[in-house]
Amino acid sequence: MQKRKLGNSGLEVSALGLGCMSMSFYGPPKDIPEMTSLLRAAVERGVTFFDIAEVYGPFTNEGLVGEALAGS
Repeated sequence: MQKRKLGNSGLEVSALGLGCMSMSFYGPPKDIPEMTSLLRAAVERGVTFFDIAEVYGPFTNEGLVGEALAGS
């Protein structure tokens, strides 16, 4: 997986990111175990850049992604 540096901080993330809005905010409710599996599969493939936002909940999106990636 290619990497990109964010700004001047030196932080590197995957060039390919995963947008997480529709996991907890947009459209009908999603299956939490299915979204957890999707997030973990993305990490296994090298994704380290996740688009989450407080507005997608509030805090629901961060909670979902945080719980799915805990210990990853």
